[in-house]
Amino acid sequence: MSGADEFTEIARLFRPLTGGAIGAFDLLDDAAIVPQRPGFDLVVTKDAIVEGVHFPVGEHPGLVARKLVRVNLSDLAAKAAEPFACFLAVAWPKAFGPAEREAFASGLGEDLRTFGVGLLGGDTVSTPGPFTASLTALGWVPQGGMVRRAGARVGDVVAVSGTIGDGALGLLATQGEVEDPAGWLAERYRLPSPRLDLRDVLRGAASAAADVSDGLIADAGHIAAASGVRLSLDLDRLPVSAAAAAWLATQPHQSQALAQLATGGDDYEVVGTFRETPPGFTQIGRVCAGAGIEVSVGGSPVEIGRRGWRHI
Repeated sequence: MSGADEFTEIARLFRPLTGGAIGAFDLLDDAAIVPQRPGFDLVVTKDAIVEGVHFPVGEHPGLVARKLVRVNLSDLAAKAAEPFACFLAVAWPKAFGPAEREAFASGLGEDLRTFGVGLLGGDTVSTPGPFTASLTALGWVPQGGMVRRAGARVGDVVAVSGTIGDGALGLLATQGEVEDPAGWLAERYRLPSPRLDLRDVLRGAASAAADVSDGLIADAGHIAAASGVRLSLDLDRLPVSAAAAAWLATQPHQSQALAQLATGGDDYEVVGTFRETPPGFTQIGRVCAGAGIEVSVGGSPVEIGRRGWRHI
């Protein structure tokens, strides 16, 4: 997109999303200032989503924008950070005319307001490829208080928030491969809820944490690798929703089905390690000496091939 048209569109669609942040300069500059907050560290994360990879081709642009916000805030949630601002980059394909761009900006604004996040800047470009968008999210944690993947200690419990497997089943539901009469599973996939409500629990009790985006086993594996320990997971303890439980009841091989839920990704819950299981979490394992991940069902070891989504 060229010169004046690009800046006119930025002013029209995105300037209202700054929330009046002083450092955004009404998006009239090509840089922003991030204010300092004494006694706090600035946490920065970045995620991108691509049409046909992270959301279905033809998905409503407003839903795409809201998912973009939420998957980034999920990263901040796992760090026990309080989100406050973001930077946006979008690559519009030729099929994205004014109506689609306005719908994207509208959805973006809806969730930025919901979560109290201001837009500080970014970039818009055109692309011959699929629609692609990226968000850089900023959050605050008390100085030295970010919950890292490193920090799990032998003897800690491994616990996860919410329910696991709904995102993977939701993707299958959008493809017509899983029954979803109420549309609940598809909604869980399209519009995940970042677990920002767990901030105080994580700050007070977690030794390590990660958001469950690529798959529970894969993301637990990141904690094991960063902490230099072994995580032993019992899939019999996997917390599942009523919809996932109904699906499990139809599966002939329970071990494989549980593994599918635990490796599917897109749940955007938080897996962490703690001295004891905190409120809002379900214990699914233990931290042991060693390295890597061991998984069992019914007390028997289970070999897991693909542990989660691989980007390359």
